[in-house]
Amino acid sequence: MTSPDARSLTGFTVAITASRRADEFAAILRRRGAEVVTAAAISMVPLADDRRLHEVTDALVDAPPDLLIATTGIGFRGWIEAAEGWGVAESLLASLGGARVISRGPKATGALRAAGLREEWSPVSESSEEVLSHLTRDDLDGRRVAVQLHGAVDDWDPVPGFIDALTERGATVVPVPVYRWEPPTDLAALDALIERVALGGVDAVTFTSAPAAASFLMRTDELRLTDSVRCVLDGTVTTFCVGPVTARPLERIGVTSVMPERMRLGALARIIADELPRRSPDLDVAGHTLGMRAACAVVDGEIRDLSPNSLTLLKLLAREPGAVVARDVLLESLGGDDPHVVEAAVARLRSALGAKELIATAVKRGYRLAVDYMPDDPGTERP
Repeated sequence: MTSPDARSLTGFTVAITASRRADEFAAILRRRGAEVVTAAAISMVPLADDRRLHEVTDALVDAPPDLLIATTGIGFRGWIEAAEGWGVAESLLASLGGARVISRGPKATGALRAAGLREEWSPVSESSEEVLSHLTRDDLDGRRVAVQLHGAVDDWDPVPGFIDALTERGATVVPVPVYRWEPPTDLAALDALIERVALGGVDAVTFTSAPAAASFLMRTDELRLTDSVRCVLDGTVTTFCVGPVTARPLERIGVTSVMPERMRLGALARIIADELPRRSPDLDVAGHTLGMRAACAVVDGEIRDLSPNSLTLLKLLAREPGAVVARDVLLESLGGDDPHVVEAAVARLRSALGAKELIATAVKRGYRLAVDYMPDDPGTERP
């Protein structure tokens, strides 16, 4: 992946659904020039208040596992911190210390080692599927296996089939819900973000956890916007996920996500800064550069804020750059019936863009973008 220009996201609007590190992520994107809209799709239940986790912890202290599978660093650290608050951390670590330990990735490995535990193996891919491939029936049959989960929204399974696969191989599985998710406290903000996505008002939407993706889709369904959101996510709005586990809820409804090679926040920001300009390259128009964005235009590197009508007209003209768009098509998009409405709207658009020559008049036919690479139309006039 090439190194993106420092302002490569100028004018692009990126939606963030994260509940953790959202401010940090937004700051990285804003440094690249992006406009950022944020609304947490989930809220996290404090571990110290989670009765389910407390009960599972006590059960593992009383009956130590034969095998521990740690999946996330933050989850495992939070579990130990919660156990300290309950006064059972030393007993829990003693119980886990006698087990074989599998780590799903480097962050989980770091948390395990910080707690004084040592993993015997970790998958290169950081995937649960590779963990399943590594563990044989002999490893699992008759064994008590503690699995630290990613988190869950209601009854949604963050790692579908993983627990069942362990059970089918003879394991007695003890799921450890080290952090549990609920709908966000600010549901109005999430609703506003979903509606904006449904209308194509953002260039990209990002997800950094599978529970957030699942919660986003659940709320989309409750708002009866699933079809609209699926349509834009397959078209004008690019979906970015931090990794394959995060992307799985979206895959279930047929949405393809762009993912970085490394499942890290910085890598996600870099691929956004690289991918969005590639998917929506600037046009060379009448000696200028014109960038089409979801919520604005960028002319010669400068953001041009447009009214909704002006943005609608410009998007119609940019759909096939250089092609003439008929006056009646433009009039219909404006919802009017007076042909003079189109002339006035085009005049306002030219003024807002700050370069009237960007839009050429096709005499008695309509208007087009005056793209540089097309031969002059003998029936076209430029202002």
